[in-house]
Amino acid sequence: MMTLSADQQAGLFAAIEQGLPLVERPYLALAEQLAISEMAVISTIESWQTQGLIRRFGLVVRHRKLGYQANAMVVWDIAAEDTERVADLLAKEEVVTLCYERPRVLPHWRYNLFCMIHGKSREQVLKQLADICQRHQLNKITKNVLFSTKAYKQRGGRYAATANGA
Repeated sequence: MMTLSADQQAGLFAAIEQGLPLVERPYLALAEQLAISEMAVISTIESWQTQGLIRRFGLVVRHRKLGYQANAMVVWDIAAEDTERVADLLAKEEVVTLCYERPRVLPHWRYNLFCMIHGKSREQVLKQLADICQRHQLNKITKNVLFSTKAYKQRGGRYAATANGA
């Protein structure tokens, strides 16, 4: 593996933080931008993943631009001993795009499991949720469906230093 200089590593980190280029070979495009080899880009990113510096690459999908206007966060009040099992079931559902656990904030917020379902209509989302609940016997679990009313700008985390030090 080619070891990059500190400046090259900082440049690569800043470049991937902006998102991968939408080209057939994004790592080659980054390599050309940084005047390093494609293999150096790939091996450095793999090394960062092994070290835990990068846990995953994500994709930000602009659901509304694709016609998915009904976006619902379903919040669940799951017993601690059932959380992992239910999360696994939900995460495997094709219509669930996001599923994660968060601590409860009692007495104000009893929910500990969250999943996102996108649809072209509220009716579609509610039907998909009802189907999931029926197939997995989740009807008796307390949940709430929170439909979004506004779309905010989505982006990945920012970690590289900027020119103004932020």
